[in-house]
Amino acid sequence: MTLTSRAVTTAVLSAVVAVTAILGTLELAAASALLVLLLAVGWSPLLRLPSKGGPALVLALTGLGAVGVAWATEGEPVLRHLPLVVAMGLVLAFVAEMLRGGGRLRLVESVSGTVTGVVAAVACAGWVAAGRSEAGEALVVTSAVGLALASGVSALRFAGGWLGSLAGVGLAGAAGAGAGAVVPEIDPLTGLLAGLVSGLVVAALRLLFERQPALARRRAGLSAAALPVAVGGVLIFAVGRVVVG
Repeated sequence: MTLTSRAVTTAVLSAVVAVTAILGTLELAAASALLVLLLAVGWSPLLRLPSKGGPALVLALTGLGAVGVAWATEGEPVLRHLPLVVAMGLVLAFVAEMLRGGGRLRLVESVSGTVTGVVAAVACAGWVAAGRSEAGEALVVTSAVGLALASGVSALRFAGGWLGSLAGVGLAGAAGAGAGAVVPEIDPLTGLLAGLVSGLVVAALRLLFERQPALARRRAGLSAAALPVAVGGVLIFAVGRVVVG
């Protein structure tokens, strides 16, 4: 996938998150589950892990479990059971490695890559938790606007390198502040912070994977496109907790 197609995919996924947040918590959980599956299907080729099926299965089971737990948990805190899900994901990562044949070449790389994917997949549950917070759909929509705009800027020809990334972060913050001034339940300052966090996630992951040759493959590109939206979930939830309460 090209940079433009990945940026468009990220923007579309951000829009899906925003729309489902308006529709309801169940729909938002379904969108979060989609993010998990997109991450899982391309994680091994993205990181060029020696094992293909094992990491995908571990990420899918752990991420979907985290989304389901966040949706089903009643009362506060919504994510109180998430550490248990992460722990089970770590156990599954080691079990998958023990079941891998072929002499278990590049063992440390394989385990560390799978564990990193587990963390990213579990972060998708943050969108469900954010949707159930006090600010609710307003916080999710504002953050998704920032993600979409930052992704769009990253696809422009002039936006390469650090300067382009900083421009994307600034525009995402401005978009978040604008959205915060329009939507109810949050103020422009909260929108600004949510937009800045969204822009930073997109910029950091773009710089991280910018020269990754595996991105030419479709599955790896899909995983890379879903990653900013997935990781943004738990970060936006944290912003909502600190700023909104």
